[in-house]
Amino acid sequence: MLLFITSCTSKQGDYRAIMSNPDTYAKTVYELNTVVMANNFTPVVASRNYLYANVAAYEVIAAGYPEQYNSLAGQLNGLKPLPKPSKEDQIDFEFASLIAFWKIGKSVTFSSTKTKNYVDSIQNLAVDHGMPKEVYEHSIAFAEAIADSVMAWSKHDNYLQTRGMPEYSVMMDSPYRWIPTPPAYSSAMEPNWNRIRPAVMEKCDQFTPPPPFAFDMTNKKSDYYKQVVEVKNAVDSLTPEQKHIADFWDDNPFKLNVTGHVMFGTKKFSPPAHWMSIVGIAAKKAKADYPTTVYAYTITAIALFDAFIQCWDEKFRHNTVRPETVINRFLDSSWTPYLQTPPFPEYTCGHSTCSSAAAEALTSVFGDNFSYTDTTELEFGIKSRSFNSFRDAAMENNSARFYGGIHFHPSCIVSTEYGRKVGLLVVSKLNMKKGAVAASVRN
Repeated sequence: MLLFITSCTSKQGDYRAIMSNPDTYAKTVYELNTVVMANNFTPVVASRNYLYANVAAYEVIAAGYPEQYNSLAGQLNGLKPLPKPSKEDQIDFEFASLIAFWKIGKSVTFSSTKTKNYVDSIQNLAVDHGMPKEVYEHSIAFAEAIADSVMAWSKHDNYLQTRGMPEYSVMMDSPYRWIPTPPAYSSAMEPNWNRIRPAVMEKCDQFTPPPPFAFDMTNKKSDYYKQVVEVKNAVDSLTPEQKHIADFWDDNPFKLNVTGHVMFGTKKFSPPAHWMSIVGIAAKKAKADYPTTVYAYTITAIALFDAFIQCWDEKFRHNTVRPETVINRFLDSSWTPYLQTPPFPEYTCGHSTCSSAAAEALTSVFGDNFSYTDTTELEFGIKSRSFNSFRDAAMENNSARFYGGIHFHPSCIVSTEYGRKVGLLVVSKLNMKKGAVAASVRN
């Protein structure tokens, strides 16, 4: 829609104004969100999609604005120096960043028709609004060179190797161990994700939280028993506001709805897609220029990617059972959580971890006390929510998973703390924008 309106209202020869509009990049990331959602990518795999697509776009921008931005080569694990533009080549770096983004986006999502149509619309927009043939060709050639290098880097992150690794073994020998939950009883999601190469962390267990409470449903005074009862009581007495918070941060990419003998799935953006949307909202409110917008998306995508690796390492180290399973076994066989339980162990919380990591990344770009209204969920029929800062949003997400009945509250608290550690590492270790002092580090 954005590209169509721009095409209809702009004049011949103004291609620079169109390509340098940061809304164009935000729209492009949104399109990747819809492809990821349509193809049922899990949240952890989605974080990988956003990482490589945004890094490719950022590297184009860093090459075009070397006085403002540094390449991530040598800063991200395994990323070697990338191609440099020739001084003789005339390149529109914003246009090239879009092409690089989508070349990666198409590859990692295996999308064809929708991706091709969108790329064609961008290319046609450039031509229709007067981009010279030489600029057009040089821009695409440079974009493809960057994308090829980023794609070559991606192939060494162990993703393909994990496709053939053994799945999680469901064992009923202990009431503490995670087992699939209703209604889909899906197998464990990505049990080998801790084998994926982190972007910034040195290793998957660089930040290791304390172990969860010891399982004990025989002693009503035990910490474990108390947290189980706390979840049940909270879900059984949710207020309309608490339900809205839980729904707003649900971000279940595929919910299985069961009514009698009828089953159907409904889709929404996953947690990383939700935060990609928040980046766009923040960039627009801040009136960020095109390079800053790409920078904000990229550092957030990096933080999300490493946060999922850290969290998944914890999940499959402890393999802890979900509240739904424990409550059904020991307290109430008919009890159901407010939200649908996702298919992986409880400790630690993925959404709390990635949200606090993303919040640190965004705070480093736009500062703390950056108020905004998150409109991401409107298209899914859920009203917007407003926040005083990105950290406030991450803290509300912490409560949301508890209200939803899918996590114990102590797990969310720990996850928020350790997600923040990942985010702060990304912010402090990466030197992306020259002369910038990260707001989160100052604070």
